[in-house]
Amino acid sequence: MRLEGKRAIVLGAAGKDNMGQVIARRLVAEGAKVMVAGRKAEYLDQFVAAHPGKGFMALCDITRKDDNQALAAAAVEEMGGVDIAVNATGWGLLKPFLETTEDEIQRISDLQFKGPYMFFQAMIEAMKDGGSIIQISSATATIMLNDHAAYMGTKAGTDHVIRCIANEFGGQGIRANSISPGLTETPMTAAEGKTPGLWEAFLPSYPLGRVGTSDDIAAAVVWLSSDECFMTGQNLQVNGGLTLRRNPWKDEIAASVMAAMQAQGN
Repeated sequence: MRLEGKRAIVLGAAGKDNMGQVIARRLVAEGAKVMVAGRKAEYLDQFVAAHPGKGFMALCDITRKDDNQALAAAAVEEMGGVDIAVNATGWGLLKPFLETTEDEIQRISDLQFKGPYMFFQAMIEAMKDGGSIIQISSATATIMLNDHAAYMGTKAGTDHVIRCIANEFGGQGIRANSISPGLTETPMTAAEGKTPGLWEAFLPSYPLGRVGTSDDIAAAVVWLSSDECFMTGQNLQVNGGLTLRRNPWKDEIAASVMAAMQAQGN
């Protein structure tokens, strides 16, 4: 119950058991009131039903300024304010550099740079007594991965925005930090996880011997949200040590998948 009395927003929680939902459930378990937000109502409504008196919901498209402002206003109206704001939105665009279209560049910039910028603006204005802003980033904002340039660039840019917020608004009691997962077991990666040999290609890159889970990220969110946290402007590498090494290259992944498929055929 480290977050008793805190009021949190988790944006990007509209998918079944996605990282945003796992984070929101953990925040409730620690005592916070939590407003989940996203573009689709079904799983947001289910969260509210499962957490009476603690769960709230609002529809929000992070790419729209009015939606971000309305989300902040809804949190103030229904919970009395905002102490914790988590952005867990993202789009795992995986495409070769020269094949990435202008439309795709615009879409991912809107979702992973412009949108978070506007979300942070709205949350800061709602944080009258200080608070914690948390951006879910990616290990690939720091280390390389093939065919991921637009994703990596927008995540890295937003990490620097977080540093600017930490510097400018620390005097108001607002902390701002990023969390960088590596490969993580989520609904978004479930299909890839069924590919024989894919996970095995990544495991040598993790000193702790396994890929991450949403629960790992949620635990880090709890600490960054708590009054125990005396940290701001940082990017926590919550990825089992992946950034000490590197992601596997494309040919290494292909070789691991082929070997696993051949083993299955035998």
